[in-house]
Amino acid sequence: MNLVVLGIVVLFALILIPMTVKIIQEYERGVVFRLGRLVVEKGKKPGLMLIIPFIDRMIKVDLRVVTMDVPSQEVITKDNVTVRVNAVVYFRVVDAQQAVIKVLDHIRATSQISQTTLRNILGQSELDELLTERDKLNQMLQKIIDEQTDPWGVKVTTVEIKEVELAEEMKRSMAAQAEAERTRRAKIIHADGEFQASKRLHEAGVILAQEPTALQLRYLATLTEIASEKNSTLIFPVPIDLIRMFMENRGGGQLKSGK
Repeated sequence: MNLVVLGIVVLFALILIPMTVKIIQEYERGVVFRLGRLVVEKGKKPGLMLIIPFIDRMIKVDLRVVTMDVPSQEVITKDNVTVRVNAVVYFRVVDAQQAVIKVLDHIRATSQISQTTLRNILGQSELDELLTERDKLNQMLQKIIDEQTDPWGVKVTTVEIKEVELAEEMKRSMAAQAEAERTRRAKIIHADGEFQASKRLHEAGVILAQEPTALQLRYLATLTEIASEKNSTLIFPVPIDLIRMFMENRGGGQLKSGK
């Protein structure tokens, strides 16, 4: 009889000990309810926790950062372009009690509010803004989602837009637009170069007009360059001013020798 009683006691002990002794990890917090009412002083620190079987109920809440992918959403931008956008949200629980009391499933609730906010915010933006100003949109999304999850004890730390998918027609249109823009820039650069070259030539012409000797020297330098690069026989008209200069120098020399 004593052995039977002892066996029953041991059996009850084996059943009650796991129900009484709870171990909370460093990254967890335990929220305890006693007969349905929240026990505020419980669950503040990790470690060993004792609860009353059949009276207390403990829910463990993970405090680590959760990385959640937001499914691809079809969005119509402000300039009536249909795109598919997905994102990633980083969040964590900062108040375990609020995460249990205020919302049934804080992860699913955060996912749903992230999808809705993504469609609303990107629907108010134009396509160019979506493609070029992602940092601004990411900050806006993070702020709005965090404000809505704050009553649940959930802190949204980062929101990043991952991919923006465009229709094939839109991709071809954007490629044509980019090609036209590159052509326009090339023409502007070429025209600017021509303008600067003509301005320099004008300045050089003014200088040469003021110094006839410089013009003659430039003419001779051009003949030298052509002669060094070409093997054909070239005939150039020689300016009469250049010949007169040599004739005057020669005539002056003879007069001096005659004296």
